[in-house]
Amino acid sequence: MNRYLFPWMALAGALLAPAAGYAQISCTREGLQAAADLYLAAQTKGDVAGLPLAKGLGYVENFKPMNIDEGLIHKAMKIDHQRSLLDTATCQTYTEMIVGDKDAPYALGTRLRVNHGLIAEIEMMWTTTGYWGFNVDNYLKYTSSEDWGVIPTGKRDTRDTLVHAASAYLDAFLEGKKDLVPWGYPCNRTEGGMHTGKGAPEDSCDVGVPSGVNIANRHFVVDETIGSVVAFCTFGAGGPNGGSGAPDTHLFRVENGKLRWVHTMTHLLQAAGPGRGGPRRAAPPANQQ
Repeated sequence: MNRYLFPWMALAGALLAPAAGYAQISCTREGLQAAADLYLAAQTKGDVAGLPLAKGLGYVENFKPMNIDEGLIHKAMKIDHQRSLLDTATCQTYTEMIVGDKDAPYALGTRLRVNHGLIAEIEMMWTTTGYWGFNVDNYLKYTSSEDWGVIPTGKRDTRDTLVHAASAYLDAFLEGKKDLVPWGYPCNRTEGGMHTGKGAPEDSCDVGVPSGVNIANRHFVVDETIGSVVAFCTFGAGGPNGGSGAPDTHLFRVENGKLRWVHTMTHLLQAAGPGRGGPRRAAPPANQQ
């Protein structure tokens, strides 16, 4: 080989290789899991230096675009529970996390979008003490005891089935057509810590579903492998008669086309009543240490 050509080939290879210190992320399940793992490490340390962030990164907290330097991602946390959805169709991840720290408890849900080996979007939803239904002990207790494991290939629901199940549930808040929701039995719902069901075969998630509220601004992350779908949304459109418009996530586990578990988080201070439009009294926690 030409002795002058080899150094240029080596340099080109170095420039095309992933940045040093970064796990290789991509739109495969392995690549998306690597992205989720990098995020979890960053959130644990409160340091984003290990994240391969795209130029022009979009960073959002509770539906509010903001500068990542001012974000909760810079608060170090000991994460006591986590699970991730990996969406290879849209190159996204969603990670549910619970921080049981008595002084600074949190429930968080973070969405990443990967683009050509870099993280192009980070969207976070979080709640803590003083927010709607928040009870970190209950959330951790019930969530960590559930089985959201891999569903055998032949028994997996399609992406369309999962999104339809989630959408039917959310549509029922506006239309009141609960008969169109694919209720499963047993089904348990954990809402910020409030929990339905008693561990009985007849446990149902068809309880306490108000009507006349438009669950708006939806976007989904779907993982057929674990039968799960999450909707980022707002609880109402923010109008006087349609709910508070508070940032919200609804995470579903679906088995055989039927709802099995539902987790919800709503970023609303001291909401009162099922319309979640009550007064706000508590002060939000500082985003950084």
